[in-house]
Amino acid sequence: MEYVALTGISERVVSELRQSKLLTIEIRSPHNFFAALRLNVGDMLFLTHTSPEDVTGGSMGIITKVLRHQVSTHRMMQSNELYYEERETTTLRLQLDPKCVARVRKVLNNTIGEVTTVEAEEIPLYHAR
Repeated sequence: MEYVALTGISERVVSELRQSKLLTIEIRSPHNFFAALRLNVGDMLFLTHTSPEDVTGGSMGIITKVLRHQVSTHRMMQSNELYYEERETTTLRLQLDPKCVARVRKVLNNTIGEVTTVEAEEIPLYHAR
């Protein structure tokens, strides 16, 4: 089955999802932000701790279902007598419900600036590493 992939996710997050815990993550990295931005509640998603350039057939991860999708913008201002600086960051929060461990069969798209998509297969518990 085809999935949007979020890559380079911390091993702690992947481990918690493996334990079947409902989890909310915050996405800041550009390569994952634009992929997650296009997701809707109910969509299935593939998460892996493997970095984007290292995702290949055989990469392990977790298939999750998106339960919540929230975009928020934070403004930060800093100043002194010499300068005034205003910064804005936009983050995306996803609440994920883990479904199963999976392995990438084939990378369908991994081009910089585009959504990473993979074809992945569910791994039965007795085969999972």
